[in-house]
Amino acid sequence: MKYWGKKENQIPANPSISFTLDNCKTITSLEFTRKKDCEKKGDLFDFEFYFEGKKKEDFKPKIYTFFERIEKYCPYLKEYQFTITSENSFPHSSGIASSASGMSALALCVMSLEKQLAPSISEDYFLKKASFLARLGSGSACRSVQGNLVVWGDHAEIVGSSNLYGVEYPNEVHEVFENYQDTILLVDKGEKKVSSSVGHNLMHNHPFAEERFTQAHKNLTTLKDVFKSGDLNKFIEIVESEALTLHAMMMSSNPYFILMKPNTLEIINKIWAFRETTGLPVCFTLDAGANVHVLYPKKYKTEIFQFIKNELLAFCEKNQFISDSVGLGSKKL
Repeated sequence: MKYWGKKENQIPANPSISFTLDNCKTITSLEFTRKKDCEKKGDLFDFEFYFEGKKKEDFKPKIYTFFERIEKYCPYLKEYQFTITSENSFPHSSGIASSASGMSALALCVMSLEKQLAPSISEDYFLKKASFLARLGSGSACRSVQGNLVVWGDHAEIVGSSNLYGVEYPNEVHEVFENYQDTILLVDKGEKKVSSSVGHNLMHNHPFAEERFTQAHKNLTTLKDVFKSGDLNKFIEIVESEALTLHAMMMSSNPYFILMKPNTLEIINKIWAFRETTGLPVCFTLDAGANVHVLYPKKYKTEIFQFIKNELLAFCEKNQFISDSVGLGSKKL
């Protein structure tokens, strides 16, 4: 379920829920050296950032903004010099939640430092604050700290749900959703033309925004029954509707924009035709980009993956894809 539109301080305009993936991940390390007492602490954060082995000055402003946002919750940050190194197992800035993955990893690194400073903090506090901090870097990052199914945003029927951090879905989940598969078709690995931050801001004064937010609450209520019963037909209906609604909001904002590519639509139509012909429970979802996530239960992997190879890879950039499945959230290496 999609989150699109936010208020001040990274508060979501609607609740959302997502599976955490296993193979698509960010690996981040935070090396730190405490400044000597004789050195001036200064008013600036002191860090270097390396992405996939190379110093990346153009990434630093986003990290600096993140540190500014979290400083009042982590007042020790200016007391250290940091070296941040990060790498992704998937293309960044192409609409596969790279900022969510990256910011959650960095937030966890910051909390690991805090754990050294205050060893008595509990695991629950550690994870909740990591999710809280991650949200201030990238809203959906708060859903990437834990797994496998995470809710973010206040919802009247989800106990413990919060606008401030993600929580593991607390209700019953049918076994069909265990090891659910996600084959990510890389239609366009390039950087998307409109950032998610810009897209979220265009929901302000959007003519259909309020109806969309109401729809999201209703869909999450329906998903409660779906997760309990394992009703895949209803699951597919909600997942695909949410994906298309997300892009419909982009196309009807002012200014309007389109992130899907012709091959995105070709893949969607192929999936619909295959599902109609075979009756197999395969569906698609989209993030804020052109790439397509093909979702299906593990028990049907042989047939559906064969279909993907035979009919869908031709629409991908250099036939590239990522095989993934539901994961268990972050871990310390």
